[in-house]
Amino acid sequence: MTNKKKKYRFMNSIFWVSFSLIFLFALWGALAPGLLEVQAEYIYDAIAGTFGWFYLLFVLFLIIFNFYLAFSRYGHIRLGGDDAKPKYSLFTWIAMLFSCGFGVSIVFWGVAEPMTHLETPPPFNGNVEAGTPEAAREAMWSAFFNNGIHQWASFTFVGLAISYFIYRQQERSLISDTMNSVIGDTGKKPLRNIVDIIAVLATVMGVATTLGLSVLQINGGLSSVFNVPTGTSTQLLIVAAMFVFFLVSTLSGLDRGIKYLSNVNLGLALLLMIVVLIIGPTGFILNTITMGIGDYLQNFFQASLRLDHYTGGTWVQDWPVYFWAWTIAWSPFVGMFVARISRGRTVREFVLGVMVAPPLLGLIWIGIFGGTAVNLDLFQDTSIAEAVAVDETVAIFVMLENLPLGAILSVLVIGLLFTFLVTSADSATYVLGMMTSKGDTNPAALLKVIWGTLIAGLAVVLIISAGLEGLQTVSLIGALPFSLVLFIACLSLLKSIRQDYKETRRKKEEERQRQIQEKIETNNDLND
Repeated sequence: MTNKKKKYRFMNSIFWVSFSLIFLFALWGALAPGLLEVQAEYIYDAIAGTFGWFYLLFVLFLIIFNFYLAFSRYGHIRLGGDDAKPKYSLFTWIAMLFSCGFGVSIVFWGVAEPMTHLETPPPFNGNVEAGTPEAAREAMWSAFFNNGIHQWASFTFVGLAISYFIYRQQERSLISDTMNSVIGDTGKKPLRNIVDIIAVLATVMGVATTLGLSVLQINGGLSSVFNVPTGTSTQLLIVAAMFVFFLVSTLSGLDRGIKYLSNVNLGLALLLMIVVLIIGPTGFILNTITMGIGDYLQNFFQASLRLDHYTGGTWVQDWPVYFWAWTIAWSPFVGMFVARISRGRTVREFVLGVMVAPPLLGLIWIGIFGGTAVNLDLFQDTSIAEAVAVDETVAIFVMLENLPLGAILSVLVIGLLFTFLVTSADSATYVLGMMTSKGDTNPAALLKVIWGTLIAGLAVVLIISAGLEGLQTVSLIGALPFSLVLFIACLSLLKSIRQDYKETRRKKEEERQRQIQEKIETNNDLND
């Protein structure tokens, strides 16, 4: 009887409501793709134009909040108890963060974004002429900013909050339990269910966006390298192949499938970066990374809060607002997965590891691949920026065509994208399984297959019906209500961690007094 209950634990209101809403949305896109495309454009402009300021302020707040916890007196608190040790090595841990976090985004935008900005410079520093060295400098640091620590701020906070409440407070693996210090430890089931449903919806929308981008870019790579036609048929075949590998990975478990794939992902990414650094314009790349980081740091706060409403432009809502919303929507998935693999890390180690290490790898990737593309267009009269303006999905492959070993490197990039795709699908369904089975850390395989099927179907529907803009829109929709949940979770975590710190200090003081008393008693016995 117990095993049967565990098997069907996901048959609860959170699962059914979440599944039904997402299924109906996917069905709408399948039956009325034209209507979905029109509505997606309208909703995107409305949300990004009205709430762009909110996304900018909220993500900057999360950055400050995370660093405050890391470098305050709470930074030494260990997730899992004072004697807990990390399960995974530092390399494997960062590999899993990178693979299940934003590896797909970096590969997609690493060349596409700098070249887009080179062709159409951001409208903030006067009339910078497209295709010039000034435009190149602006393009690189803008790409660094959009793909830097802001993208990982929400991942870091959600992961830290879940880790803390699981490993220090023995709570379940649910977003609603991170709010316990504010809403109470028990009761309020309707409110808790609503919070967890919002988290599931945001996660599915964020993951569908990522899978959709991967499928589009893999299709673009296959077309560029092997002349495979682009379109629905090819994209369906890519999704089908992903689904087969996802099944193999998810049935092999966390410590085998995701762990091995993550190590392969990071190893392959490092190999590609080293090879392109060597065969590309090495000196130019290193100078680009150095100057780009300098410009990024110098303009950090100004860029964090800049808007283009005086000019009526849409650059901010098309780039940072979209990225911030995407990460907020995706944060329940990445945060919960990061929490699952981070037991034994201190708060300081967690924040620095999650919010600094993967973004730094991302900036180096952009500096190498984006910097190479900029060099080719500026000094060798290639037309990479023009090709990107036509189709963003082929950006990295068009750049590689102009390098020695370009065909081989393009095949490796396609392989990297595919392993990222499988790893993201695997880890996402694992997390969704936990979220819809009352925090069960070993969700049923059937539940993971259900979510994997639904996410894959939603990604395909969005690609066919509304393309890239449809993918961007669902992220904005998912992020807006979940931001309020995260803010309450911030208050809850701060309140709880303060109480924890005081309790820990009280226990240490009691232990110190006990030891002093024992010494006094021992000395008295010796004197007697």
